[in-house]
Amino acid sequence: MEQTDVLRARKSVEAEIEGLTLVDLLHRTATEHGGLPALSDRVGDGWTTLTWGEYRQAALELAAAYTDTGVDPGDVVALMMPNRSEHLIADMGAVHAGAVPFSVYSTFSAEQIEFVAADCGAKVAVLDGADELARWRPGLARLPRLRTVVLFDASAVPETRSEGEPEFVSWAEFTATGRRAYAADPATVEARTAAVTPQSNATLLYTSGTTGNPKGVFETHRQVLYQVTITQRTSGLPHGGASLSYLSMAHIAERILSAYLPITLAGHIHFCPDVLRLGEFLGLVRPHGLFGVPRIWEKLQAKLSAALAAAPEEQRRAMESAAEVARAYAEDGQYGRTRSPELEKHFARVDAEVLQPIRALIGLDRAVACIVGAAPMPADTLRFFAGLGLLIRDVYGMTENCGAVTANREDAYRFGSVGRPQDGIELSTGADGELLVRGPVNVSGYLDRPEESAALVDAHGWLHTGDIGHIDDDGFVYVVDRKKELIITSGGENIAPATIENQLKAHPLIGQALAYGDGRPYPVALLTLDPDTAPTWAAAQGVDSADLAELAAHPRVLEEVGRAVEAANGKLARVQQVKKWCLLPTEWTVETEELTPSLKLKRRVIQSKYVDEIGRLYSE
Repeated sequence: MEQTDVLRARKSVEAEIEGLTLVDLLHRTATEHGGLPALSDRVGDGWTTLTWGEYRQAALELAAAYTDTGVDPGDVVALMMPNRSEHLIADMGAVHAGAVPFSVYSTFSAEQIEFVAADCGAKVAVLDGADELARWRPGLARLPRLRTVVLFDASAVPETRSEGEPEFVSWAEFTATGRRAYAADPATVEARTAAVTPQSNATLLYTSGTTGNPKGVFETHRQVLYQVTITQRTSGLPHGGASLSYLSMAHIAERILSAYLPITLAGHIHFCPDVLRLGEFLGLVRPHGLFGVPRIWEKLQAKLSAALAAAPEEQRRAMESAAEVARAYAEDGQYGRTRSPELEKHFARVDAEVLQPIRALIGLDRAVACIVGAAPMPADTLRFFAGLGLLIRDVYGMTENCGAVTANREDAYRFGSVGRPQDGIELSTGADGELLVRGPVNVSGYLDRPEESAALVDAHGWLHTGDIGHIDDDGFVYVVDRKKELIITSGGENIAPATIENQLKAHPLIGQALAYGDGRPYPVALLTLDPDTAPTWAAAQGVDSADLAELAAHPRVLEEVGRAVEAANGKLARVQQVKKWCLLPTEWTVETEELTPSLKLKRRVIQSKYVDEIGRLYSE
């Protein structure tokens, strides 16, 4: 895109959000659509719902509670709760008090919690219950700025507190205080909301990070609303549509899509408290859009593949025939290509007769925006969902960009790419291939990290992403891998591990893969079994075990994994091919620390944990 076009697009977005804050948007939506449903939680066999008017009122009352407890403008409020209405009420309540909400990853250890709470100087912490308190409490006496801990579960409120600990209060008591304070003196909160400006910080996030301590990143109201606007333009989500909040609110994508975008669309947010129940909630909610990191889509693919494989043979043939048409339709819909009228008609027929009913069964029949981000998406997974008539569109961005800076659009997408720059965003590449971003969504740096902040954004306003990639002649961006994660073999070959890993994970048995080879003569791989697919596959092969450790040692499983590695190598250049591999007897999870909270590989952790296995792959 020419510079003049970038500036024109930027001015268009800025004109749309001029002078606005999240406070203004919530007020507008509550005024114009106050009776529409806003927040819904599953309780038993039904839903409890707050309207947009009730949501705003709850946020104002909580703002009064924060103010009453001593929260000043600019103070940080830490939140550690599952995805549910109270999480967003606590969040927007802090915003209306002029404070800065900060959601803590639920998987953080006690040491990580103490680090981030001390790093940002949190004034109040709103926690779910006993489990969260158990991880916060060891460090509470070393957090002098923390004045109050609010616990949603009243039974978890300690009867006594140790020296140096803050005050403990239940959510019910805290919100009751807010209702009384707001009823008695609404002017105090009104003054706080009036003082919030587009330059005020709307939220604080910490990078999940694959190495080292997390880094704090403030996002202003202007940055958030700019991102919301460009996301709305590319997503195609309808006004008043249904959304499903299931990823951590500590993730920028979940904040944009579940906390902020629905405000502008008067959308209906449904909360899924556990990612393991995603399939169940998809069927209940039938959202108009779904964002997921690749691992989420891979797991959905594994479960759907197993279900489709169990269908009668005649149905399977019909589904596969329809899927081939749908894949051709998706392929020919790419930017620069043209679909034939015959293909258009053929797809419309098989979609109505075969594919729409399948999508309805999995709760994605209303989805108009299926989005993937945060890591490279395996081509096999894209093809699988394309065969269901679902176009999963890659986007690219990071916490430091307040979300996505590129996106594949419904009318302009190209497989393998992460799309083209969004409105008003510039992308370029450095001499070493590093992707550089410039635009209104860029942060200025990290909290109290001057050296790292200086390395993040250069004197010309280009944010250095740390990702290696390239841009084609039509402006589509391709991400190769993280700059620091590239493998440089002893022969001097530069290899992107993600390319190898995605080919390995194309086989349904393989759940996770890590390619290694830095300073070595050739790549090797550590592999894990998919916990959902492996037992089903084993049963079909007559292997009487569902235990991953037993399956990882079974000759039939090892033989099949060997074939999977051979198949992957057949699609890789010679220098990328895996010479040796090891199938581990366990699964990699966030809890066991091989994955970040956003489900990326912690390469250094894995390499350190399995140093002996890697060593044997090169010595045997």
